[in-house]
Amino acid sequence: MDVEAFVEQQGGALLRLAYVLTGDRHRAEDLAQTALVDVYRHWRKVSAARDPQAYARRVLVNAHLSAHRRRWTRERPAPIDERDAGTVADPADAVAEREALRSRLAALAPRARTVLVLRYWADLDDAAIAEAMGIAPATVRATAARALATLRAAEPALDEGDRS
Repeated sequence: MDVEAFVEQQGGALLRLAYVLTGDRHRAEDLAQTALVDVYRHWRKVSAARDPQAYARRVLVNAHLSAHRRRWTRERPAPIDERDAGTVADPADAVAEREALRSRLAALAPRARTVLVLRYWADLDDAAIAEAMGIAPATVRATAARALATLRAAEPALDEGDRS
């Protein structure tokens, strides 16, 4: 498979993962593009990897975490005024709940959010998450437990529905 076929086949999945990680369409597009540029530059290593899709996913996760580490020196996001968030009339409760969860996820540390996204959205097991992030599986489990505890503390109703 050449790099163009790989991008055509996996580009959409990487973009969706980037969107879930960032919560913003424009940042997701930038992140996916950055990851695909790195995949292109290192195509020999990517194509020789045991699982090129996992390699590309790791490139994307690393780019996401690196951008988050650097961003604090360049950008300072303005806090969202919660009074303004309620002024938009949205008849769909599900959309409002999804946005509330997205907001709580955005408040988590980048590593914690990445672990939860890879576990619950990308449906990866602890070993695959550990490989994608370059950390130990035990660190994945501990990070997930702390992140879920933080989310449960922010919204007690989550505690009732997530007893697995």
